Amino acid sequence: MALCGVCTTPNLPNLQVFRSVRNSSIGLKRNHSLRQSTSSFRAKVVRFNCSSSLRPSSSNVEEIDEDVHNNPSVSLDGESANVMQFKWSDFKILDCVSIGHGGRADELVFEAIVQVPDSPLFNQGVVLRKLNTTRAQRRGRRAIEVFKKLVRRRLLYHSYSMQVHGYITNNLSDDQYSFTLVHGCHGSFSIRHWLQQSDWLPTLEATLALDEESFRRVGDDTTGGPAVSRQLRLIRILMRDILIGVNYLHSHGLAHTELRLENVHISPVDRHIKVGILGNAADFNGDGPSTSSAYSTMDRRQMMIAFDMRCVGFMMAKMVLQELMDPLIFAKLKSFLAKGNDPSSLREFFVTTLNTNSESGNTGVQILDRNWGAGWHLLSSLIATRPSKRISCLDALKHPFLCGPRWRVAPSMDIIRWGLGSTAVKISEEYIYRMPQRQRLAHFIGLMEMLNPYPKPNCWLELLPGRWRLLYSTGKHIGLTLRQPSTRALIGNVHLTITRASESANNTSLSFTSDIGFTAITSKDWPHNKIGATGKLRTLSQFRLIAGKRLYLKEEKKNIGKFSMGEPDAEEGLAEKLETEKWKKVVPFKEFPSSLPVAKLISGDIEVTMNMNDRIDSPGSVIGEVRKQIPPEMFDLSKLVCGTYIDSRLLVLRCVNGSALLFTRSSLDHMSM
Repeated sequence: MALCGVCTTPNLPNLQVFRSVRNSSIGLKRNHSLRQSTSSFRAKVVRFNCSSSLRPSSSNVEEIDEDVHNNPSVSLDGESANVMQFKWSDFKILDCVSIGHGGRADELVFEAIVQVPDSPLFNQGVVLRKLNTTRAQRRGRRAIEVFKKLVRRRLLYHSYSMQVHGYITNNLSDDQYSFTLVHGCHGSFSIRHWLQQSDWLPTLEATLALDEESFRRVGDDTTGGPAVSRQLRLIRILMRDILIGVNYLHSHGLAHTELRLENVHISPVDRHIKVGILGNAADFNGDGPSTSSAYSTMDRRQMMIAFDMRCVGFMMAKMVLQELMDPLIFAKLKSFLAKGNDPSSLREFFVTTLNTNSESGNTGVQILDRNWGAGWHLLSSLIATRPSKRISCLDALKHPFLCGPRWRVAPSMDIIRWGLGSTAVKISEEYIYRMPQRQRLAHFIGLMEMLNPYPKPNCWLELLPGRWRLLYSTGKHIGLTLRQPSTRALIGNVHLTITRASESANNTSLSFTSDIGFTAITSKDWPHNKIGATGKLRTLSQFRLIAGKRLYLKEEKKNIGKFSMGEPDAEEGLAEKLETEKWKKVVPFKEFPSSLPVAKLISGDIEVTMNMNDRIDSPGSVIGEVRKQIPPEMFDLSKLVCGTYIDSRLLVLRCVNGSALLFTRSSLDHMSM
């Protein structure tokens, strides 16, 4: 756990230290305000050349290094009473380095104890970070500059950031280009190291001394419980502290630009999250040419905040979904996003791809599924593809996922739609389709249609293209039933792939392709492993999209038969639901409407093909059995008449008989399959 090095003298050439191979540093406890002393660390006039226009892009390294020499100098005289100047003789170098102190390749890390009696840090442990390259020295000097800027609000700075005590003067002629930063040292683990422990949950709970008062800070009034509830409470505490610290930087015109689990630490003293030493913090205004306008300044501010929020999203994903701690799996996630997939479909990707052989079970999925899928909504908002769509720190702190049951949060319309869709998806995944479940699903689908955010056809033309997986049909039970068929077939995934013929705004032509995967069982009895001949049934059709309306005719309710998969009752219950005071504040109309705008689908010719990997005796009977187990609209696409709901995650299509098909967006990785 610890990496050791022995030293009895502060002479650097004779000092041997083994650095940690992990890229991390350490937490900090709150220190008292520092003051100048008349001892050996008396402040001197020192000028640093520091670039405050740091960008998180590696392509600007040469540019930034030139700025170190060209930008105006930063003086530490006079106003920098909180930045102290030390000598190597002021410290007792310890003979071990904790694993949480591991630095970069251009750093040497020491643990030491201040030995100057007149110093306010006397007998306190500190970290000495010797920076050997120009770029590393820029980080150290930038950390001191940021400390000077933020120390005015000392309480918040001490609570949410590593405190920089000062630096060590260099008196060695053979090492004149080095720079050593002195910062706080408390604890030994970053959050990444905590999560890598097998018993991280109880150990971290004990380290933070979590009690009822701690849980009340996140709106929860219970303690203990199953591991899922305990982990959710802990993640709320950690995420709220991280967001408060990052918002503190943003409110002072700074972006962190380097938020990772390795750089974020937990102090067991004040039980706060420390967001690093801020050596790469960048100013929103920058030090670029004076030609920048107010618009470009605001654009830079928005982009830098969006970059930090994306980093916070990745941190949250790793804390909740432990599988993402594996670099290979995390690379799959980044590849998934880089291919243009919307983060709102992350649950579909994780459940079907990453969580199949997970050692931790589905604990992370359960956490994000709670509160009607609020965790998935927050995660997708943090790592949204467009920077302008990413949530801010203040809005994230008010998000239902980070607020316990004691806090009443008024959800936005977007979160209400998300909750309705998540509940429908959850019910469909349980695969229990008795009458109560069918009625509930039809009810939620009806509510989603009432709250459709994109009623205009031009919005559908942008959102429809992609690959959609069929979840549920209100008109037909999907899959096997109690029948005893002569030819047995297992239905796999049923996908609807939609492509746009042209990107022109005037071209409303769409191509619909239905892919039905199945396995034909050739033996007379059901085999235990369900092995058989795999095949795919594909239907292709062309559609034209125009504006239309869906009419709600009250007089037709009496003529509908009793067995209709719960739709009549659901529509009647929907009208009653919309009349309640709770929903009157949400829905955009005061009474049940007679019609709603929809995207009308006009179909063309249909082409059907079937591919089998193995030869079978009676392919016609196999096709007949497959058609009995799937909604007829997936075989005959001309029966799709309109689209009633769409967003970046879910799609609802209505058929000629009035039934609804619920789809969820699938990964683009399978588009070519």
